[in-house]
Amino acid sequence: MKHKLTMQVAAAFTIGALAFTVAACGSDDDSSSGSSGGQSGQSTPEAKAKVGVILPDAASSARWETADRKFLGEAFSAAGVQSDIQNANGDKAKFATIADQMLNSGANVLLIVNLDSPSAAAVINKAKQQGVPVIDYDRLTLGGGASYYVSFDNVAVGTKIGEGLVKCMQGNGNNDGPVALLNGSPTDNNATLFKQGYEKAIKDAGYSIAADQSVPDWDNTKAGTIFEQMYTKANGKFVGVAAANDGLGGAVASVLKREGSTKDIPTTGQDATDEGLQRVLLGTQCMTVYKAIKKEADAASALAIALAKGDKAAADKQAQQTVDDTETNQKVPSVLLEPQAIYPENVKDVIADGFTTADKICTTDALKKACEENGISG
Repeated sequence: MKHKLTMQVAAAFTIGALAFTVAACGSDDDSSSGSSGGQSGQSTPEAKAKVGVILPDAASSARWETADRKFLGEAFSAAGVQSDIQNANGDKAKFATIADQMLNSGANVLLIVNLDSPSAAAVINKAKQQGVPVIDYDRLTLGGGASYYVSFDNVAVGTKIGEGLVKCMQGNGNNDGPVALLNGSPTDNNATLFKQGYEKAIKDAGYSIAADQSVPDWDNTKAGTIFEQMYTKANGKFVGVAAANDGLGGAVASVLKREGSTKDIPTTGQDATDEGLQRVLLGTQCMTVYKAIKKEADAASALAIALAKGDKAAADKQAQQTVDDTETNQKVPSVLLEPQAIYPENVKDVIADGFTTADKICTTDALKKACEENGISG
């Protein structure tokens, strides 16, 4: 009887050990809010650290999928913090659903790029109710009350666009005359700030604004239609076009190419996309603005990691600047980075920074020649 009892105890111990092993393996699931392998049973902030990231779309700019996703993911992985990075693909309902899923799966920080302020404000409010801080990434959610904001100085981005266009118009011998503004989405606060910067720079230099249109959702196809209508209405009498990013700049360049006016009417851009840099090198786009996205992603991830691990003091120390929420009149703790104007002669700076490669830029005989002339080698 004693021998039989001993075997029963051993069997029970073995079953218990197996159950513990299975449970421990289950806690390694990235979608869980549990420990990522630390002391079992403890609920320290670091054990529960998980960041949910919602990107806006893949159409308005290639950066969200090719750069931001990559850099943010690498930063979280290096810090040993779980992350869930998803893209709303321009759908506000999907944006809200993703946020709900992330909060329900244990994300203790959200980092979001809004599609518009009202829909993002609803997400921020729900997160706040659950004690989850939210970082506005790249775009400020007006009236949202995010805990922090990480972006570039967007008025400065616009100023560089305006100053760049003035430089190119003067290079064409036009020291005054009518300029067209092709602005970003009216629901994006960044677009408002960009315009504030370039409109002032253009007017201060003595130019007049002959046409002024915004492009819903930064849609490049709509941008082409809108600009074609602007061009036709003005009989092509523009001395320059301030386009708010490279996607819009590409739409303008396509219209101007059909009209045979590409070199006569300089246009601008932003984001230093491969296509934008190629047009800058070929002279079909006067300039672009480079925003070192890795620096932006690193700043945002550092904030998110500190918050996810429960170190609010470290997050506060990083966010030493503020921006004004014009709807609530509150100052949002912020990290603001400086942009760089890019012309043919310094396209190589973008490549040197690792944002793109010569192989992606110098793809045709004409581009290879332009690359060589501007110090770009493979």
